Amino acid sequence: MDATPAPRAYGVDLRDHLVFPGLINAHDHLHVNAIPALGGHAPFPNSYAWIRAFQEHFQAPEVMAALRLPKALRMRHGALKNLLAGTTCVAHHDPWHPVLDEEDFPVALLRDYGWSYALGWPEYGPPVRESFAATPAEHPWLIHLAEGTDAVARAELAQLDQIGCLAGNSVLIHGVGLSSEDIERAIAQAAAVVWCPSSNLRLLGHTLDPRRLCAAGRLALGSDSRLSGARDLLDELAGAVDRYGLDPAQLLALVTTQAAHILRMPSRGHLQPGAVADLVVVEDLGGDPVRSLAGIARSQIRAVLRDGMPRIADPDFAEWFAVAGVDAVPVTLDGRPKLLASALADPALLALEPGLELAAGPCSDERVLVAASGGLG
Repeated sequence: MDATPAPRAYGVDLRDHLVFPGLINAHDHLHVNAIPALGGHAPFPNSYAWIRAFQEHFQAPEVMAALRLPKALRMRHGALKNLLAGTTCVAHHDPWHPVLDEEDFPVALLRDYGWSYALGWPEYGPPVRESFAATPAEHPWLIHLAEGTDAVARAELAQLDQIGCLAGNSVLIHGVGLSSEDIERAIAQAAAVVWCPSSNLRLLGHTLDPRRLCAAGRLALGSDSRLSGARDLLDELAGAVDRYGLDPAQLLALVTTQAAHILRMPSRGHLQPGAVADLVVVEDLGGDPVRSLAGIARSQIRAVLRDGMPRIADPDFAEWFAVAGVDAVPVTLDGRPKLLASALADPALLALEPGLELAAGPCSDERVLVAASGGLG
């Protein structure tokens, strides 16, 4: 961001507020966030056992109905889920889809990267060795690894290293089965891990100890999809506050500066000159400023901006939408009134997100331009 206000720039009174960079979700599968989760089987010894159990779940009527929805719509829903919780950039760990390139896609995406799915599931995604070799060293290379507590998961880091795919750009998703020796081995290679504790605990009954990786700057946080993980990254942060031996500032780094460094996105995760203008505005609750973000519900966020434009905000920011020329509609988010950019208010999209709906009233079914009235008080 340019620190010098432009002529005729619009001023927003944010006294008693805090401004954070847009959060970075280092791991999600955007297209499956509306798919009903598998219940009644956990804990699994590893993710491969979960995948096998899920095959029968695909035949459930509610799963089949969800999968019949267009993938583009499901991708947009996964992105909207993230945006509502202050996440403006996501690492999507699946094949690319044309909708991800649309100008009005709700979030920014990690783009310069390589990926494979997992060592034990070679039939899905790019082949491991070929994908790693084709990924430039300056770009991150993502793979699910050691996602389990059994011998299969515990052996995977050594296997990855043996085939020459453990390096400074290797980003290992989950890492639950990593031993302390494995963690030191990964750090020595400058590899990194994406930690998804809610997903780990739900599927495996266990998650990794994040302290050593965090201290080395080699840890980021991901929500995973709702198939197994938290509702969103903000809920993931709230669940980790005062747990796992990490203080609030360390947790914030996992979704801002540290995530940006690991994913090689120098213009994200901070508020210094040159950063993208993706912002999260919250009320200053006093005390440790990070706790004004880490620990709140998504409905408590005052505003989320993408590229300097408000996308969802409290109604008293109506003038901000109007001055920015952003068409918006009134909605409720978990029972609280909000304004949502109308480009995100497709009824089919809103129908997929529990807790988000058009506000009741005579204009609730129309796309309206929020009038520049009332201001910010």
